[in-house]
Amino acid sequence: MKLVAFISTETGDDLIVSFGVYDPDEPTEIVSLTVLRTPRYEGLLPEEERGATVSFEEENPEDNAYLLAVGYSPSERCVSLRTNAGDYALDVRKVDPQELSAMRRVFQKMNFDDRIQLSGI
Repeated sequence: MKLVAFISTETGDDLIVSFGVYDPDEPTEIVSLTVLRTPRYEGLLPEEERGATVSFEEENPEDNAYLLAVGYSPSERCVSLRTNAGDYALDVRKVDPQELSAMRRVFQKMNFDDRIQLSGI
């Protein structure tokens, strides 16, 4: 499970949820796991390229996977992301509750077409 220090979100032309992931042995070394969706321009893309993309700096940042499902367990303080390329389990115990609420709102906006399976969001 990856540890998350903070979550930043954006709404506008781009809908973004970015998790600041860190290693407890190197807490100042933070990498981003970012979920991005641009609904405004998505209609210009072929059907197979539509949806939210997930990129993780720790892996190959040029390769984007498509988000299939998001789960949030408030009792376990865990977020899970399932993509067509793999899964991520994120420990969000250290994240501010307001950041978690913002994350949930943005994921709901990203799912305007029910393309993403949401659980606990």
